Amino acid sequence: MELLSLLLVSVLWGCTNPFLKRGTEGIEHVQHNNRVSQLLAEVKFLFLNLKYLVPFLLNQSGSLVYYYTLSTTELSLAVPVANSLTFLCTLFTGKLLGEEFGGKQAVAGMFLTMAGIALCVISSIDGKDAEKQNITQAAH
Repeated sequence: MELLSLLLVSVLWGCTNPFLKRGTEGIEHVQHNNRVSQLLAEVKFLFLNLKYLVPFLLNQSGSLVYYYTLSTTELSLAVPVANSLTFLCTLFTGKLLGEEFGGKQAVAGMFLTMAGIALCVISSIDGKDAEKQNITQAAH
């Protein structure tokens, strides 16, 4: 269940990143005289723009799932898995939207990331199995 929650977080974060980037297109044309009115105009631009607002809300729902998952999962597993899978989801979604991929180095990086995630998951599972054995042996 914890891994599924982390996968959901990664998908919500990673798949929305390219859409957030696209949703901000045009913000550079918002011009105002002072910093405060500039800030308010940019916030207004973003939050009245559905191309930005919908991915933003989905992204933030991923954060809510993440904080809940942190309460039930080991930090040594949750943080690297969520962040690295988010990176992979961002790359894949960006590629589907026609963004540059990064070539052979990006592919090599993805394989190394997947290997690292696999090691984290295996280590976590082995740690839980060893903990259960210790508890069982202590009870006898």
